[in-house]
Amino acid sequence: MSAKNLDQKGRLRNKIVALRMSPEENEMLNAAVAISGLTKQDYIINKLLDRTVTIQPNPRVYKALKDKLGEVLAELKRIEDGGEIDDLLEIIRLINFTLNGMKGERE
Repeated sequence: MSAKNLDQKGRLRNKIVALRMSPEENEMLNAAVAISGLTKQDYIINKLLDRTVTIQPNPRVYKALKDKLGEVLAELKRIEDGGEIDDLLEIIRLINFTLNGMKGERE
């Protein structure tokens, strides 16, 4: 019999949960995961169980924020008057919430 594969906290995670998403939803999830600094699995579990997602500032999170802000800037330059910006606004809100949370951590 093979050895049990435990996670970092000694939990046996052997149940699989799958879901389908639209490409837009997947993009939003990937952005939130990158900004959080968590693994996608840990992020999804925390959100599904209505736990607070605590962002630990580290170089990977800062890089993700910088990359997303670059994408936002490029999208803002592309958008013409009255263009569709709903997804962009959601990303901006997420970045703003994250940066405000990180600011509060240092004070």
